[in-house]
Amino acid sequence: MAFTALLRRQEQVVSRGLSPARAVGLAVSAVGATTLLAGCSVGDTFNGFGWPKGITEQGDRMYDLWIGSVVAALAVGVFVWGLIFWCVVRYRKRGDELPPQTRYNMPFEILYTVAPFVVIAVLFFYTAVIQTDVDRLSKNPDVNVEVIASKWNWQFVYTDTKGPDGKSIITVGSDDYIPVLVLPAGKSVQFKETSKDVIHSFWVPDVLFKRDVIPGVENRFEIKLKDNAAGAYVGRCAELCGTYHSMMNFELRVVSPEQYTRYLDLRTAGQSTPAALASLGFPNNGYATTTHPFDTDRTKRSAS
Repeated sequence: MAFTALLRRQEQVVSRGLSPARAVGLAVSAVGATTLLAGCSVGDTFNGFGWPKGITEQGDRMYDLWIGSVVAALAVGVFVWGLIFWCVVRYRKRGDELPPQTRYNMPFEILYTVAPFVVIAVLFFYTAVIQTDVDRLSKNPDVNVEVIASKWNWQFVYTDTKGPDGKSIITVGSDDYIPVLVLPAGKSVQFKETSKDVIHSFWVPDVLFKRDVIPGVENRFEIKLKDNAAGAYVGRCAELCGTYHSMMNFELRVVSPEQYTRYLDLRTAGQSTPAALASLGFPNNGYATTTHPFDTDRTKRSAS
């Protein structure tokens, strides 16, 4: 009964000049405007609706997409909830008389069918645009790094450099050393990933991006670190790769461009990664600060 009365009300609206085409246009405009106007200030007010701020420009694009999607979803939800409650109050039962019956309203049924597809199309458009931007590779990135994964360790090769032996500078972890990947703030970094054994996944949570490292497959992705991204960030393997998967960690250390240049000079001179970072004045003698090696002494662990 309430639904029938609502249809009658909608027929009156149509008769007053609101055509289905105009209604669809208004819906498209509303969704698009809501998505575009949902800026960072809204996200900051509501703590990002659960989405963290990243340290890359690509992370900011994904953050904006998330905020816009949530705001658009809330706008649609509030509109639908409003219609439901309005119908409950406006068309509640007022007697035993059966209201006039209406079978259908073709223009509005078309609107109800088209509008959801319009909303989906708008969200898909922005998702495709930002996904393309996040996956874009440049021909000449500022830094090139090869990531080599193995059970249960990471190896980072700075392919644009040469060490004291004439080969590229390498940082590799071990049972008692968490590898530290040093990168410059404000620069673009392109990663080439390879695996020596099983599938791993290169993941720095603060970068808001991860990509699998697959045997026999060369994956690439690129990030642009923000100018204010300096700091230490934990990195992990995000793909179950075996017994010590949870302990397969590394650290991303973002430094200023000047510190990065000095770091490479020290590495070229023969210093190790911890020694070079310690020479630059970083804490913990240049070792990782966000994670630590896994203690494999089972006797010691059981005794404690």
